[in-house]
Amino acid sequence: MNDKLVVVYTAAGQLNAQVIKGLLEAAGIPAVISQEGAGDVFGFTIGPLGLADILVTEEQAAAARDLLEAMKHGELETEEEENPKSS
Repeated sequence: MNDKLVVVYTAAGQLNAQVIKGLLEAAGIPAVISQEGAGDVFGFTIGPLGLADILVTEEQAAAARDLLEAMKHGELETEEEENPKSS
């Protein structure tokens, strides 16, 4: 098994990074966040110290990128959209 991690997304700050990480993990793709220590400690969201990389294994990078592209284009559905309630 190849455990090499690759960057699939760069977010502005930890909060945005956590949202993307959660999206990937909900789809069964384990992810980790890497951010410069000072940026994480001080909560920067702009500039180089505010950037947080989302990494996944090389094997899952293509699936992660496909999911992120679908998100970018508004192609993801919520559970409510899949199963609308009748009134």
